[in-house]
Amino acid sequence: MRISRYAVAVTPAILVLWFTQTPAAANVSLIQISSDTFTNTTSQHATQVEPDTYAFGSTIVMAAQTGRFTDGGASDVAFSTSTDNGATWSSGNLPGITKFSGGGPYDRVSDAAVAYDAAHNVWMISTLPLGESGGVHGAAIATSRSTDGGHTWGNPVITATGADLDKNWIACDNTASSPFYGHCYTEWDDHGNGNRIKMSTSTDGGLTWDAALNTSGSATGIGGQPVVQPNGTVVVPMASATETSIRAFRSTNGGASWGAPVTIASVGAHTVPGGLRSGPLPSAEVDGAGKVYVVWQDSRFRSGSARDDIVMSTSTDGATWTTVVRVPIDATTSTVDHFIPGIAVDRATSGSSAHIGLTYYFYPNSSCTASTCQLDVGFISSTNGGSTWSAATQLAGPFTLAWLASTTQGRMVGDYISTSFDANGLAHGCFATATANSGTTFHEAISTPSAGLAAAAGTAATQAYFLPQPVDSVLGDVADQVAIALGVEPIG
Repeated sequence: MRISRYAVAVTPAILVLWFTQTPAAANVSLIQISSDTFTNTTSQHATQVEPDTYAFGSTIVMAAQTGRFTDGGASDVAFSTSTDNGATWSSGNLPGITKFSGGGPYDRVSDAAVAYDAAHNVWMISTLPLGESGGVHGAAIATSRSTDGGHTWGNPVITATGADLDKNWIACDNTASSPFYGHCYTEWDDHGNGNRIKMSTSTDGGLTWDAALNTSGSATGIGGQPVVQPNGTVVVPMASATETSIRAFRSTNGGASWGAPVTIASVGAHTVPGGLRSGPLPSAEVDGAGKVYVVWQDSRFRSGSARDDIVMSTSTDGATWTTVVRVPIDATTSTVDHFIPGIAVDRATSGSSAHIGLTYYFYPNSSCTASTCQLDVGFISSTNGGSTWSAATQLAGPFTLAWLASTTQGRMVGDYISTSFDANGLAHGCFATATANSGTTFHEAISTPSAGLAAAAGTAATQAYFLPQPVDSVLGDVADQVAIALGVEPIG
């Protein structure tokens, strides 16, 4: 049984107060930390999209697609590494994956995700090598390893092969007291088999990987992001295969088996204007005590579903999840459309003192077209686990969509972006930025604030006299949608 709480905007019995805010003007210095160095005529140059990051100690590693193909994948995956909490960066390209870099066997590569294994002192970048025979398809899941702090990378270890794989992610158990310290977990979906979810485990720093396992019931999905709690439980939030709900499954035995997914919430997302490539894939993080935070783009709080907000749910065990709440970037009556979030939680903090950093893209005015949409990057933070939030800050933009890599699914900055906290407790968002093309040459690259951003206290939160209403877990999301239609916002 789930408890849903509703607050009505105006009734004689219930008083609701809310704070609204306007994003501060862009006043953040950015640095470009990577660039597309390839020249093959089959890709779009210079383009970089879809960064992921991970931070451990004073080291931050970023990986992204570089040299994007229109119909899928990239010339290679570029990396950029900082060992001084983001003050300086060194960059390069992963060797041995594609034929464009280091004589690799694959035609293209996509979907970079970064992890660190503290037990074996190994940095890893998981990638999706692609083949072109019979159409572009995910031919393998690969793991590139660095044993010198992310500065140089070896040829990849092949984690799995298949006919049509997709959307890989990687995470490691870095809690020394965990019974599974040093276990690393890679997730992907077998698109050629109805998006069947697969998991593989390594216990030797990514040198070898166990045979792929299904979840209980052979669940399907896409865009899973495993996170590891301090007790060793692995929680994997993901979207359903149709991207109409956010779900999660877990392992409590070090990856020996994986349970059946539970539903976190339905998804009420709309099509982002202008033909920008975007969908309600989750971004997940975990705090120092093991609370899992999941965010995605969702229109449930907007009348008529004309725009998306960034929404959030949390769990302490991966099995039960809180009612969806809206990150209060601006008023629900605003013209702003928010999408492609990347959440970070400072692992040195937890619970009611957890520090959260959230980077996202947005349109200031969603009533736009491919030629008129203005794309920006925003940042918002919390110092109390998301109970209240700071004022939002514009980090970059506006960008014209024609400046972005073209794909068969729309102009692209990435299906996901990323934020990570450094050892000093500062947040580093990494995202694609762009300037006007020079003829047919793009200028799209990965940027980050030149200094990390501190999580800030704030008062932006819906405050209400709650009217509790218990609803069955199966009907909970339907009840939420009915409540919205009646002018009632689910909160909690």
